Amino acid sequence: MKSIATLPVICCGPATEPLAVHERDQLASQFKALADPTRVAIVNQLSGAAEVCVCNLVEAFDLSQPTVSHHLKILREAGLVESTRRGTWAYYRLVPEALEALRATLGA
Repeated sequence: MKSIATLPVICCGPATEPLAVHERDQLASQFKALADPTRVAIVNQLSGAAEVCVCNLVEAFDLSQPTVSHHLKILREAGLVESTRRGTWAYYRLVPEALEALRATLGA
């Protein structure tokens, strides 16, 4: 009988480790917050500055202040933005670690 040489088994599965449940849930929440085009545009606006007053976002999007605040609340609850109050205005900025986690998830 002839012997057949065995070939090594090459796995073509993912090269990254699976996410822990809490990481997976957090990332899903962040991606869900970014599922709205207005919120993506807000994140884009915030990426161009250290921080932005909510009043500037109201002007930039031609939306009412309550609508912009609603979008910002969703982004804040998802951990993508944080804010500081100064007088009657709130100033928003991105959370770099949260964006880096999203980037890493996408392999970028």
